[in-house]
Amino acid sequence: MGWSRAELESFAGRTIPDLIPDDLQLLFVGINPGLISAATGLHFARRGNRFFPALLRAGLVDTIDPADAASQLRARGVGITNIVARASARADELDPAELVDGRARLEQVVLEHGPRVVAIAGITSYRTAFGRRRAMAGPQPDSIGDARLWVVPNPSGLNAHETVESLAGAYADAARAAGVL
Repeated sequence: MGWSRAELESFAGRTIPDLIPDDLQLLFVGINPGLISAATGLHFARRGNRFFPALLRAGLVDTIDPADAASQLRARGVGITNIVARASARADELDPAELVDGRARLEQVVLEHGPRVVAIAGITSYRTAFGRRRAMAGPQPDSIGDARLWVVPNPSGLNAHETVESLAGAYADAARAAGVL
């Protein structure tokens, strides 16, 4: 994965396919794909992103390799999508209206595939997309169809107050609520 800055920037605006198993029970929702994810077609693919190390610690996967972990998640009924489909270098490049619009896309995915739990990774993006300015992490009073909504911490290294351990705890809580742990 040795791309130049210019090569990576050429992936801005691209989308990657959702990871949706046939028997979806738990859907993790990122804010939007990063440029390395757009380049590889794999969710949370940037080296240093703590998503897969946290899933390993939570007991959902036995690897931190995004490709191998994706197949393990699929086998467990765990999927991944994003609120906003287009890739960018940083989530703060998104306009708040994109997050609000992305909610409709997310609702369509959830209603079509029917997971038990939808775990949105990022309190700020949840607050913006769902208009819940005072929302706190954890289970939410809202639902999408029959799916319970949870807010879990964003695994980005920019979210410095979270550790792999605290991420793992939050992800495991959502996984238990979905019946996959």
